[in-house]
Amino acid sequence: MNWRDFLSFRRMITPMIIKVLFWVGIGISVIAGIIVLFGGLIAGVSGDGFGRILAGLVGGPLVMLLGILSVRIYSELLILAFQINETLTDIRTLLQKD
Repeated sequence: MNWRDFLSFRRMITPMIIKVLFWVGIGISVIAGIIVLFGGLIAGVSGDGFGRILAGLVGGPLVMLLGILSVRIYSELLILAFQINETLTDIRTLLQKD
């Protein structure tokens, strides 16, 4: 990475931060799914019935899946804006050389 580009904001560091936040979001989604899963199982075993157990068994993986999918889509949309910016910067650099 060229420090001049970095200090003049021609190259962005935010895409790296977005990638870190993506993995944090994945972790949060998995933890939330596990909480829903075991929360339903514990509630069902403690006497709230089979419906709670079923809700935990279905809801836990569903929370994980939808959470991971949502984090991925949101991260891709954010990265896309920065990739467009980098591509336009590269095009401008190539045009200035001619």
